[in-house]
Amino acid sequence: MKIDFVSDVSCPWCVIGLIALEQALARVAGQVQAQLTFQPFELNPAMPPEGQDMAEHLQQKYGSTPEQFQSNRQMIRERGLALGFDFQMDRRNRVYNTFDAHRLLHWAELQGRQLELKQALFKAYFTDGQSPASHDVLVALAAQVGLDTDRARAILASDEFAADVRQQQRFYQQQGISSVPAVIINDRHLISGGQPADVFEQALRQLAAAG
Repeated sequence: MKIDFVSDVSCPWCVIGLIALEQALARVAGQVQAQLTFQPFELNPAMPPEGQDMAEHLQQKYGSTPEQFQSNRQMIRERGLALGFDFQMDRRNRVYNTFDAHRLLHWAELQGRQLELKQALFKAYFTDGQSPASHDVLVALAAQVGLDTDRARAILASDEFAADVRQQQRFYQQQGISSVPAVIINDRHLISGGQPADVFEQALRQLAAAG
């Protein structure tokens, strides 16, 4: 079974969706063999590398009030805790550009380390409050998951894989993907949002039974 997980590394619902999907895959391990690939989606492609204050950004982009902002943060934190993920909201006060992180994820797929790097990026941003736009952070995460740091640094210093990432982003936008996470199974079946594990499990079982 082919699973494309379209997401951004600065999307908290993508963290929730990925953990729930992984739990569902563990439950159906005897019946379903899945190939999981992460596809790029930038929530804020025009964001400068230094980022923007999160409350300011959410107010400008979505019109969120401070009360809504705090309520959403608390809901995400609780969903994360239920799944075993620690959203440290007080450490994550800026939104950053994620394009270079997506370039590194593209390379990590070629090296068989994409899932590990994706998980490391989520933890770095949402738990540790680090910037996914920082090349030093990205190189350190590459080393953490067993990737070559010199190669990672060379990729980040160039525009390598930029065209590939932009092409993939355009493809999924042309398929109608406008929000993430978007989980696409066998190029045909779409599950949107950070769904519970039960929802993913039911879909996987149904599709496996249908052949």
